[in-house]
Amino acid sequence: MSFIFLFILGFAVVILGANLLVGGACSFAKKLHVSELVIGLTVVAFGTSLPELFVNITASMKGDAGIALGNIFGSNIANIFLILGISGVIFPLAVTRGTVWKEIPLSLLAAVLVGVLANDRLIDGAGSSELSRIDGLVLLSFFIVFLFYSAGIAREVTGFEEQIPAKRYGTIRILVSIAIGLLGLIIGSNWVVSGASGLAEILGVSQSLIGLTVVAVGTSLPELATSAVAAYRKNPDIAVGNVVGSNIFNIFFILGISSIIRPIPFKPEDNINIGVVILASLLLFLCMFTGKRRILDRWESVIFLVLYVSYIGFMIARR
Repeated sequence: MSFIFLFILGFAVVILGANLLVGGACSFAKKLHVSELVIGLTVVAFGTSLPELFVNITASMKGDAGIALGNIFGSNIANIFLILGISGVIFPLAVTRGTVWKEIPLSLLAAVLVGVLANDRLIDGAGSSELSRIDGLVLLSFFIVFLFYSAGIAREVTGFEEQIPAKRYGTIRILVSIAIGLLGLIIGSNWVVSGASGLAEILGVSQSLIGLTVVAVGTSLPELATSAVAAYRKNPDIAVGNVVGSNIFNIFFILGISSIIRPIPFKPEDNINIGVVILASLLLFLCMFTGKRRILDRWESVIFLVLYVSYIGFMIARR
């Protein structure tokens, strides 16, 4: 029971830490007269992926490869099938042409790329497969390209204002919020990883399964909140853009950083999860051309939810 309590408490501290850090950073940016658009594209977009980032850094430093990989693959699957599924049921999600033809294909490319980089044994007959430090640098290089792309379309993006705290804090409160937020992320992520490892041992399942399910869903809560609220407020492009951007960020940046900290061993069974990530991105792309063009309809969202439940059921059954 202590591991379960530590696991839940860790998530609470991580989410609280991320909110405090983002709130403090947004207020600080406003003090410097940075536009809300730039804040939205940087601080807010980065903030929704802070839980994945800190949990993965902690898992990599501790050598918990199953949690590190499971968290990223599971988060990307949950982002599309679960979060877009829920958001699309709330309100049909219209998607811009740029997201359809650039961002969604880029998220698909990210999944294919990590599959190629990780399968050393399958491709060149190497003794073992892993995401090496060189692979991590490759992923980070793609992330830099993605940042330049995001900067190029910045003027076309609207709607981030609703995600940014309206209050302007004093300097002391800003510094305290940022400091406590960072501390919460560091401590909470340690508790999440420790709790997840203990939970896997108690349940007699792999760390990978725990990472793919409870850890992945837990670290995706900020994306769920952002996308669901955006859909409820009938601002659907933010809902889709938030999820697709997070998936790109997760693979290129977080997995890149994680493998640089410590090379991540890759097992043949991990290809199933990469395959599902690729399938999710491909289905999202195809859904833009079925039913109403460039809209994720409610019936398609329901299919996404069914696929997610089926995937989780399959993973539990094969444990």
